Formats: sequence, C-alpha cells, structure tokens
Amino acid sequence: MTMPLRRAGPLEVSALGLGCMAMSDYYGAHDESESLATVHRALDLGVTLLDTADAYGSGANEELVGRAIKGRRDQVVLATKFGVVRQGGRTTGVCGRPDYVRSACEASLRRLGVEHIDLYQQHRVDPAVPIEDTVGALADLVAEGKVRHIGLSEASAETIRRAHSVHPITTLQNEWSLWSRDIEDDQLGVCRELGIGITPYSPLGRGFLTGKYRSAGDFDGDDFRRVAQPRFAEENLRRNLAIVDALTEQATRLGITPAQLALAWLLAQGEDVVPIQGATTRPHLEENLTAATITLTPADITAAAGTAPADAIHGARYAPDRMELLDD
Repeated sequence: MTMPLRRAGPLEVSALGLGCMAMSDYYGAHDESESLATVHRALDLGVTLLDTADAYGSGANEELVGRAIKGRRDQVVLATKFGVVRQGGRTTGVCGRPDYVRSACEASLRRLGVEHIDLYQQHRVDPAVPIEDTVGALADLVAEGKVRHIGLSEASAETIRRAHSVHPITTLQNEWSLWSRDIEDDQLGVCRELGIGITPYSPLGRGFLTGKYRSAGDFDGDDFRRVAQPRFAEENLRRNLAIVDALTEQATRLGITPAQLALAWLLAQGEDVVPIQGATTRPHLEENLTAATITLTPADITAAAGTAPADAIHGARYAPDRMELLDD
C-alpha cells in the first residue's frame, strides 16, 4: 500500500490520519500494547498525521503517543489539542485563557516527549474568552518555536474568520461523515475561501457506519456514545440502522466494506480533506487505510450521500449538557 499525500492548508500529510483517542478513553476497554503496535503499523504504511489531545485519558493518550513515536519523530506530523477541561474522567468545561494556553502546551510537550508540536488545536472554543486572545497566545507559541501550526475544532464560520485575522489557521477539525454533515452548511466554504484544510474527526460516525453496532447493548456501560450521544440511544439507533444497512448494501455491490465506502466518500469531497480515522487495532487500521486507494465514480458518491440525508438522522450529536461545548 502506498499512502497518497494531501495538503491540509500548508501542511503536507497522509491522505488519512490516525486519531488516537480511543486508545485511552471514551469508547470502553483498550489494549495498550495493541495500540502501540497499531501506531507503529500506521507509520510503516505511510500515515504521517497522528492526532491526540490532553483531554484523552487526562494526558494518558499523549503519553502513549509519545512512547509510540520515540525514535520516529521525523516521520510524524504531530497534532494535539487543548482547551477541554476534565476532572474525574468527566468534562467540566472549556478554557481558552492565554495563560492556560501556554501552560497546557508546555504540559503536552512534556507528556509527548517532544520539543515542538506540529499542529496545536483549540479543542473547543471558550465562549468566555475572545478568540483573538486565545489565538494571540497561540501565535506567541509559534514565534517561540513550540508550535508550528495552529488549528481549531468545532468552531463556527464567524469564529474561524476572527481567528484567522490574528494568525493563519492551518486546519479545522470538525465531525464530518455521511451522518454528520453540518460542516457543509457554513464552515466548509469559509475554510476553502481562507485556504484552511479540513481534518474531519469521527469519519465513520463513531463506528456506526461500519455496521458493527446494532443495539445500545453493544456498547460498554460507560461508553461515551451510550451516555452522551442521543444518536446511539436504543430507539434512535434502531431507526438509524436503515442508513448503515443501505451503505452496507452499496459497499457490497462495490466489493468493499462499509467503512471503506464511508472513508472513500469523505476523501472524494476534496483534496483538502484529511479524515482522522480512529482504528485501534492493526486489522481495522489496514481495512480503513485501503480506502485511500479506492476511487468512487460520481454516481457512487451521489448514491452514498443519498443513504443519509440530513432529515433522516434520528438524535442529536451530543446530549443537551454537552452541546455547550460546540461553537454556534
């Protein structure tokens, strides 16, 4: 397999990145030895973009990624995030204060065991702090060489413009998949106008589009999807299965898996799109990465999009007490 390269803003990276969140947090049990092996296999196969955050496992995920890339730092475009505050394993809010930005960056550098972060992203916008102040602090870190590029996550079109006026924004990381297409309304156009790359997270609908999950009982009791995402509540999940069944039917006709079809569809949305898929095992990683070699016809792309029209999705992306973490 030869992993093609793309440009996410000024960054040249592999067409598919590896999101490491589930290796430490949110989705139930995890196997550290397999996680490390999966990161190593990703690097062997040409994946260059690794994405983590200080919130994942309250720093444990950054430590894991740091161990995984030791001795291979020059192969990696290392992305991490700050700004989601967690206590006792639960998100308690967000913070974008300039002093917090600096302390969070220095802590991430220590956990990752590196001298600089290639892409430092604000995990969620802090409504109590002007985005200009947060980005100003990030710009200082760029000037000091601790950060190479700045990114945002789940930021509105207006916030993106305001941030970009202070310092160039390299990427926007938003949820984007066949069943989460809000980004297409406003943010996507602004990013393309400003030359900002798109790094979609949860490109497989948090695993839903793989066809693996058929019932809320398929998740561990404390799985984030079960406790904080209405789309995975039993009744909504049952009704949403029509989407994944239609996608599976199309994938079967094409001789590929539903996961590969979902990723190939997202890759087909533009050369500035670099999905952050989150495989936690080597077999799933290799299945997902194969999507970068699949070329869909225009008819295939249209048909895939037709499996999940916006009005067919049952349930919100986040529970009401989590929606405050999204920038309107």
